[in-house]
Amino acid sequence: MPRSVLAILKIALLAYLTVASVAAAVCQIDSDTSPKIVVQRDATDFLQLGTPNDVVARGGQPSFPPTADQAHHGLISRSLKRGLRDQKQLYLAPFKRSNLKWDVLFVSGTAALLATDRQFSRALPTSHLDASRNLSNVCLDSTSAALIGLWAYGIKTKNRHAKETGELELETLANTFLVYAPMQFAAGRERPEEGTGNGRFWIHGGFNTSFPAGHPMFTWTMASVVAHEYPRTWVKLLAYGAATSVSAGRFLGREHFASDIFVGSLLGYWVGAHIFHTRCEPGLSEACRR
Repeated sequence: MPRSVLAILKIALLAYLTVASVAAAVCQIDSDTSPKIVVQRDATDFLQLGTPNDVVARGGQPSFPPTADQAHHGLISRSLKRGLRDQKQLYLAPFKRSNLKWDVLFVSGTAALLATDRQFSRALPTSHLDASRNLSNVCLDSTSAALIGLWAYGIKTKNRHAKETGELELETLANTFLVYAPMQFAAGRERPEEGTGNGRFWIHGGFNTSFPAGHPMFTWTMASVVAHEYPRTWVKLLAYGAATSVSAGRFLGREHFASDIFVGSLLGYWVGAHIFHTRCEPGLSEACRR
């Protein structure tokens, strides 16, 4: 797996766990300090008002808010369940009748590129390979840094829109990884400069293989979320321009075949768009139609 992508996931996961811990602690503080009003009715009958966890009790003991550990455990449990629902929807989406026409176009385009991969790859110039690879790395890293900065800004200033963008970016990256990883293991494809240069499948047995293209896949998924969250022309130009540069850089740098780039880019965009439309909060972005 590309080091820059792994670094993004590690940083995003660490930030998410930090925010989750702080949020659970804040919820506990708020629960402990919220007022409770007790109206005495008789020795065994009382009405307790206060936090949402309080109940009307008769002859019993008042309820207490959950502890910080319970709140944190609940947050992690809800996140895991939400992630499983996302994965189920992503893997079942191609089988929906409304998506069949897109499936045909996607499969046809991939098949056409697979048939011509070797010819396209061998026709590329072999000069400036490092420049193309460096361009793709810079665009991926700068996109990641900008979105991490936007998320930090949202947390610090309590800007709900910026905070949602960062959270959905993390969720999208996690879902993208869970789509990317099985495909890498299943394909095991050689890169253009490996072996005979024919892009043979089922050669490798792990990550860091050619199909699908990881750099484009992760960059397009980030670009898709931010372009949907802020559907302004200049934001789309920057986001999709960076993603296109990553795709072009990986292809011209002979790191991937054209079909690898095609599949990775489209899947990245699709996962990002799906997570946005499924999880966005109405009223924050005009592109949210929930």
